[in-house]
Amino acid sequence: MKLFDDVFFSASCSWKLAIMATTSIKRPKEEDPLDGPGREAKKLKSRFQDDNNGDVKSDPDSTEQLSSSQIREMMLNAQKMIEERKRSLNQPPALLKTAPVLSSLPTPVAPKAIPSSSMDERAKKIAELTAQIQSKLATSTLATLNLNLPKTVSIPASTGEVSNEPKPGPLILNADGRTVDATGKEIALAQYTPTLKANIRAKKREVLKTHMGKGSQQQNEEAGNLTESSFFDPRVAAKSAVRTRRGFHFHEQGKFQQVASRMRMKAQLDKLQSEISQIARKTGINSVTALALVAPRIGDRQEEEEIDLEWWDSVILQTRSYEGEDGQPNLRQETITNLIEHPIQMRAPTDPLALPYLPVFLTEKERKKLRRTTRRENWKEKQENIRLGLEPPPQAKVRISNLMRVLGNEAIQDPTKIEAHVREQMAKRLQNHQEANASRKLTADQRREKKEKKLQEDTTTSGVHVAIYRIKDLSNLSKKFKIETNAKQLYMTGCAVIFKDVNVVIVEGGPKQQKKYKRLMLNRIRWEEDAVKVSKHDTGSTTQPETRNSCKLVWEGTTKQRNFGDLIFKLCPSEVVAREHFRKHGVEHYWDLSYSTAVLEETEEN
Repeated sequence: MKLFDDVFFSASCSWKLAIMATTSIKRPKEEDPLDGPGREAKKLKSRFQDDNNGDVKSDPDSTEQLSSSQIREMMLNAQKMIEERKRSLNQPPALLKTAPVLSSLPTPVAPKAIPSSSMDERAKKIAELTAQIQSKLATSTLATLNLNLPKTVSIPASTGEVSNEPKPGPLILNADGRTVDATGKEIALAQYTPTLKANIRAKKREVLKTHMGKGSQQQNEEAGNLTESSFFDPRVAAKSAVRTRRGFHFHEQGKFQQVASRMRMKAQLDKLQSEISQIARKTGINSVTALALVAPRIGDRQEEEEIDLEWWDSVILQTRSYEGEDGQPNLRQETITNLIEHPIQMRAPTDPLALPYLPVFLTEKERKKLRRTTRRENWKEKQENIRLGLEPPPQAKVRISNLMRVLGNEAIQDPTKIEAHVREQMAKRLQNHQEANASRKLTADQRREKKEKKLQEDTTTSGVHVAIYRIKDLSNLSKKFKIETNAKQLYMTGCAVIFKDVNVVIVEGGPKQQKKYKRLMLNRIRWEEDAVKVSKHDTGSTTQPETRNSCKLVWEGTTKQRNFGDLIFKLCPSEVVAREHFRKHGVEHYWDLSYSTAVLEETEEN
């Protein structure tokens, strides 16, 4: 853009110079008519003189007659040359290095004859104007292209035409192959910048390739120096981007043989334990060993020395015994005062947070009196509304039995009509009564909700009631179904553990639920119908005696919260598994109590 401005400036200056040269020739006064075209030439000359800041002043007596068509033609030629220069500037800079700038400027039309008296003065003014233009173009971009304006302008006397032939400056290269001027100073030539998108993309690709090449080379150099760097950790291995193929993993030889041998050893151990338990029952020491197994395992720990001291007395004693070295207790005198400590009585967990409301039950006589009083008040209120006109008076309640007494003469005049009217009223009253009953009747969902609300009990304030039942045999499917179904219908929780001849059923719920479930377990279900085989190993006997099944209530009481969910059956192969099941729910003492009572009863029977 700057190059275009400089070229345009030089072209305009040359054009102004040519016009001023033609208009500065003196003519006789008698040949200078004061017509319209002469005034326009004077105005044009004065405007160019103002643009040049008054450096060139023409003699008012010397004028030139130019027609308006000639001036218009000069302006059009100058505009055409400027447009051609614009198009040439859009081409690559390499083509502009030796292109002359001022050689293609328009040559103004000179007069046919120039007087010899004004030749020296015109040459002097043209030289001054050329020097001024040279000084302005010295700092422009044209200086970098070594395009110099002509130092002299020759005006042939015969033709009167001004010859302007600029010559391009010589191209000087130094030893390094760079462009320099006459003084030896380097000249920065204009670089070629592509304008097409295809050329721009190609140039970007070349720059990217050069940068990538430099980056990879630098990375290789850094990778070569990593061994010497203190930040390199040889233990860290770079993961490859290729996914490795998974291979087969074969079992070691003899693995399944070892598993089978362990299973056989376990079976032999179970068989040995069963034989030992049978021998213990036969010898009569089974009850003692069973009770020892039932007791919780505290662990093998050394017994600490017995300390004959209560924990509440340890606060006021200095030693770990009541008797000191001299036989008297060593008391801490600072802990003994004349004050009496009364402990704060805490609320029991089963006590309700709010006092329960105790309903008052009235006698039959009091209920009748209250009903009469209420009905009388309602009747008085209704009568007052009728007197005030707020309600219409009720129609007479006429029946067939009181027809003659209520209507009187009307019934005698037209008895058929009156009877039909009375029967219509009776049917209407019956319909209203049935509609009222239907509106108060509960739907199926409401009846079910009412029944559930009646069966469910709130155990948050009164505590959860728990009952433990022990059954000898629980293999009958019908009895198992009754136990599970009744617990669900009464909305009770619990569990049932099945283990040989010690089957434990635990249920949790409210007092009313426990009452109904207790009647089911002890009275409604006939346990005696089933015969149970008891393993008694007598000498020489191969048959197992049979006894009747039974269900006993082991324990019932209350707890703070529920420990089980819905009642489910759990089959346990050993007593360890059964106790572990109860331990998960935090009630292993339920199993200890049930199993110990079963062992003691068996020993008593034997």
